[in-house]
Amino acid sequence: MEEKNYDQRRERLLELVQERRMKALQQELEDMNEFDIAAFLTELGEEDQKRMATVFRLLSKERGAEVFAELDAPEQEAIINSITDKELGDIIEDMYVDDAVDMMEELPANIVKRVMLTATPATRNLINQYLRYPEDSVGSIMTAEFVDLKKYMNVRESIARIRRIGEDKETIYVCYVTSGDRRLEGVVTVKDLLLSDDEAVIEDIMDSNVIFCRTTDAREEAAERISDYDLLAVPVVDKENRLVGIVTVDDVIDVLEEEATEDFDIMAGITPSDKPYSRTGVFEMWKRRIPWLMFLMLSATFTSMIISSFESALAKSAVLTGFIPMLMGTGGNSGSQSSTAVIRSLSIGDTEPSDILGVVWKEIRVAVLCGLALSCVNFVKMLLVDRLLLSNPDVTAMVAFTVSATLIFVVIFAKAVGSTLPILAEKIGIDPAVMASPLISTITDAVSLLIYFTMATFILHI
Repeated sequence: MEEKNYDQRRERLLELVQERRMKALQQELEDMNEFDIAAFLTELGEEDQKRMATVFRLLSKERGAEVFAELDAPEQEAIINSITDKELGDIIEDMYVDDAVDMMEELPANIVKRVMLTATPATRNLINQYLRYPEDSVGSIMTAEFVDLKKYMNVRESIARIRRIGEDKETIYVCYVTSGDRRLEGVVTVKDLLLSDDEAVIEDIMDSNVIFCRTTDAREEAAERISDYDLLAVPVVDKENRLVGIVTVDDVIDVLEEEATEDFDIMAGITPSDKPYSRTGVFEMWKRRIPWLMFLMLSATFTSMIISSFESALAKSAVLTGFIPMLMGTGGNSGSQSSTAVIRSLSIGDTEPSDILGVVWKEIRVAVLCGLALSCVNFVKMLLVDRLLLSNPDVTAMVAFTVSATLIFVVIFAKAVGSTLPILAEKIGIDPAVMASPLISTITDAVSLLIYFTMATFILHI
């Protein structure tokens, strides 16, 4: 129902833009959610960026800052290039610091320079402070807009403070109790305040067992804290335990989305990029994809060398050649299953590198069961389909046994490798996703052939 209403409203907005009925358009926009306004402006920008900027300037100062934060970098750059320094300064001052920092990291250097010149000295210093944190750290995604209280304050004073300063804070539902030197001492929620007597002292109702992160922690740490403890926000402290910011649940969602996208790219053999697919050019896509494709193509040389070394054996039993793709494919698929499961387990903290022996032992037991099932089905299939239905007399019982027995060992090896490599990568500080499907498939392809030809030589005496 909401999607239908938005589509209808979008048509109405487009009609108002075309008819240049700006007053009516402004009224329509003020009644919309900032995300929907950003989506509409993005659609306009794809056709005419100048018109998009004109529509953006119809928004009030506060709403304009909210919508600006929802836009992607290309739209932000187009709007910045079309507004005055004063208008730009107003937007930067009304934006949350973490949104402003995210914007700085995406925009070209010349645009960033102009943005910094229009910001007030206090905002400029705060942005610079955030930009100094490592890109993947908690400090880079936190915001300084939070409500802080003192433990000697009573409930009435605390609520009055929230009313006084809360309008510009990212969240007021969770407040943090700090000492005179800004050390984090406790946390109290608005619910706690509303359900307590007006004269109750914060020290008596606050929770002193605070879950927090440090500025230098990895961003995933904040996501884990919020997920594990069902928090709306997690406080961030520096090395001296002074409260310097908070990370809210919406920031965590963005982090999880970015991490998932990056893992998908790496697992598919693509160099990660911040740009969405629709905004990535052909040449840029080529640059992201060709390194892995080149590596995998050249690594297949080992597979060719193995086949060439067993050329005489294949000449004696040419029927074995037809089952090579099946064995290699099964090995690659088996390894991918294990690597995907282990990578996911590592990413959510369910598995640690120290669990490697337990993980490998579990995967080997699974591999034995999978291998036996595949082997039995393949043995029957080869005798019924390949030998009888397809009338291929070269597919004897011993050939079927050789291929089926090879399947068991291939699956065991593939799953062992698929579960081991991601954990080893995590242990040495490499993204486990690097050890995903493309690389594992290449390794299992080569080893599958070695196992196959070794088994064939031993069983069939070729």
